[in-house]
Amino acid sequence: MKKLIAGIALFGTFALASAQTITFDKTTFDYGTIKPNSEGTRFFTVTNTGDKPLILSNVKPSCGCTTPEFSQDPIMPGKSAKIKVGYNTALTGGFNKMIEVFSNDPANSRSVIYIKGNVDPNAPEAKVLTPAEQKEAAKAEKKAAKLAKKAAAK
Repeated sequence: MKKLIAGIALFGTFALASAQTITFDKTTFDYGTIKPNSEGTRFFTVTNTGDKPLILSNVKPSCGCTTPEFSQDPIMPGKSAKIKVGYNTALTGGFNKMIEVFSNDPANSRSVIYIKGNVDPNAPEAKVLTPAEQKEAAKAEKKAAKLAKKAAAK
């Protein structure tokens, strides 16, 4: 009987050691201070740092002013996907919204990400990035995702 219990415990340990694992490039996206009706769409990168396919089953905002979009296609080990989050920037004032992400990660079946910022009519105009600045920003985003992936692997 002791061998049976030990075998089940050992199997359970291996089952948890080899699983899908959800990792985010960031858990909070700060819009900063923006003008009303400005672009309210932002993206979170989700990476599967495990060794089995990761499936996002639901992405649920805390209110109707936030609209998430995501794919239910499996995210293969080592691969990434985007969660698109839109905020209604016609609403003025500060905001701090929670978005729940449900997945088949056994350790984090419910993860939480946030968006925050302030919609202010007196906000300065958004700076339009040059192509070189856009390229540099994309490079920085890739580097941050790579660092997040490394940190999650530790």
